[in-house]
Amino acid sequence: VIYNFKMIIWLASYPKSGNTWVGHFLASLIYSNQGKTGLEKLGFIMQYPKRDQFEKLVTNFDDFNQIKKNWINSQNLINSDNKVKIFKTHHVLCSLGKDNFTDEKNTLGAIYIVRDPRNVISSILYHFNLSNTEESLNFIQEEEKFIGNVKNKVNYPLLTLIGSWKTNYNSWKVVGKNFLLVKYEDLILNPNTEFKRIANYITNTINIKFSEEQIKKSVDESSFKNLESLEEKNGFIESIEDPKNKKKKFFNLGPKNNWKESLDKKFVDKIENSFNNEMKELGYI
Repeated sequence: VIYNFKMIIWLASYPKSGNTWVGHFLASLIYSNQGKTGLEKLGFIMQYPKRDQFEKLVTNFDDFNQIKKNWINSQNLINSDNKVKIFKTHHVLCSLGKDNFTDEKNTLGAIYIVRDPRNVISSILYHFNLSNTEESLNFIQEEEKFIGNVKNKVNYPLLTLIGSWKTNYNSWKVVGKNFLLVKYEDLILNPNTEFKRIANYITNTINIKFSEEQIKKSVDESSFKNLESLEEKNGFIESIEDPKNKKKKFFNLGPKNNWKESLDKKFVDKIENSFNNEMKELGYI
C-alpha cells in the first residue's frame, strides 16, 4: 500500500524489553501476505540506526558525531518514498546540541515497550556477555551508554545511545505525538488484550483494519514458545555469540525470567532506589 504521507512509526524500548516480540507481532499482522515466514518476517520491521541508512551520508561509521549530524538527513532520505514504515530502535529520543534524533516531519507516532528493570538486569547480563550482576546494574544505570557497531554483520547497527533504563523510558514518553505505552508484563499476562490494543493503534494511525482472526493468528505466531522454537530450528540473525564464539539464544527466558527468584536483595534495593519515580509511575513498586 502506498500512502501519501511519509513517516515512521517508532517501535522503541530499552534493550531486552520485548521490542523484537512486538516487532514480530506487527510484521506478522501487517505483512502476512508478503511471502516471508517465521523469523524472516522481522525483516519488515527495520532497525534504526543501521549502516545502509547512512551509507550516502557518513564516511566513518565509528564516528558518533557524523551519525548524529545525519539522523534527520537519513530519515528524510528513508521517507522520500512516501511509505509508512515501522522502525525498531533502542535509541533515546534526544537532542544533542543542534542534532535531534527525529522530528515532527519524520515521525508519525511511537509505541514504547517498557519492562520491569529488575527483570531487564538479568537479560542484559546474559545477552551482552557481562561477567556479573554488578556490571549489569552499572549498564542499566549508565547515562552515556552506547550499544551497536557490531561489525561482524554486513548491515550492522550503528552506535546507538541508549542511556539508562529510566532516561530511555522518560525520553520517549514525552514524544508528544500519537504515543502508545505497552508493558512487557501485560503482554505476558493478557496477550490477547494487549496485542489487540497495539493492532487498534495501527488501525487508528494508518487506517488498516484487521479482523479478530488475523490478530489472533499473529498473537499465536508471535508467542514466546513459537519464537523460541523458530530460533532453535533456523537460528536468528540478532542472536549473539559468547566469548568462545558459540551462538547464544536470543529468546532465552522471556516469561520465565523472575527477579523474585533470581535477584539478590542488594540489587533489588539499588534498582528500586535508582529508578524509584519511574517504577512507581509504572506500578512496579
